[in-house]
Amino acid sequence: MEIVLTFLLITVILGTASNHKLVGHVAALAVGGTIALDGLFAAPISGASMNPARSFGPDVVGGQMGTFWVYLVGPVTGTLLAVLIAWLLRGGTSKHAIEVAQGDAGEISQRDR
Repeated sequence: MEIVLTFLLITVILGTASNHKLVGHVAALAVGGTIALDGLFAAPISGASMNPARSFGPDVVGGQMGTFWVYLVGPVTGTLLAVLIAWLLRGGTSKHAIEVAQGDAGEISQRDR
């Protein structure tokens, strides 16, 4: 369940972060809505953590580290799957994405306007 939840969340984040012209200023609503729906859907099943750090603290304090691996492996696997599928669907890495990742956002934002 944690793999699926994290996959959905990262897919929405990657979609809204890379298509800012299509989504605009309501990207936060898409991400927040995904988190809310994931929580409503999966809270009774797995707790809907979607973040290993969120599960680590309560497990340490409660002394129940036996199931922590689920909340570590699930989100990492879901994230890797989401990134891999996004990369495959977009046909690899574009020059624009490489420039933004290298910190040339100032030039990019001026060009995109």
